[in-house]
Amino acid sequence: MKKFVPGIVGLAALAMAAPAFAADLPPATYAKTVEPFYDWSGYYIGINIGGGWSHNCWTNTSFLGVATVPGVAEGCNTATGGLAGGEAGYRWQVSSLVVGLESQGDWANLSASNASLFNFGTTNQTQTDALGLLTGQIGYSWNNVLWYVKGGAALAHNTYNGLAAGAAFDQAAETRLGSAAGAGVEVGITPNLSFALEYDHAFMGSQNLTFTAVPVAGISRNDSINLGVDMVTARVNLHFGDPVVAKY
Repeated sequence: MKKFVPGIVGLAALAMAAPAFAADLPPATYAKTVEPFYDWSGYYIGINIGGGWSHNCWTNTSFLGVATVPGVAEGCNTATGGLAGGEAGYRWQVSSLVVGLESQGDWANLSASNASLFNFGTTNQTQTDALGLLTGQIGYSWNNVLWYVKGGAALAHNTYNGLAAGAAFDQAAETRLGSAAGAGVEVGITPNLSFALEYDHAFMGSQNLTFTAVPVAGISRNDSINLGVDMVTARVNLHFGDPVVAKY
């Protein structure tokens, strides 16, 4: 009993001293995790380079002013070549959803020819030298990686030649309006710079064209030409503003 009482007194003294001792300790430090994320909102402008191919099918509908009824297929060709140009647009991001608008213009060198199945001994040549897209986008972002799909309007400038012995005997040119759809993936490399790969298809439909004879002007023939264009491009985009913010 004599040893028990001093022990109780000692524990009580220790309990009374504990708050004062704790008050002398430095406050606990709490680390708050800051997770940066890439914000795709804002304007951007960029350049692109790649390749394309167009499928072109010719059907003769008249020859020297006389209607061809029914139309006679002259054959098809697939024109291939390079693309280079630029794009500009604006995007809005809400959480992981990204929507936007974009315009794109490209110089093109897609060219091919095929022997005519109607006008024997001649060749039909197709050339696409310019392409343009005006599209809306919708995508999903994983931080600095954005996957998106797009769709809208397409423009293509095309020239067509009939060749005999390597020289043009008639020709036609047009700027055709169609529709486009595509998809791409874009990666933010730095806060203001990104790299993307994109595929697009332009649905240009059929157009009836009047060919003019050369070198002496005059109506040579009419052909309905069906056109579809595929494009694959690599892109580098510059983003305006600072797209990196902090999320708590």
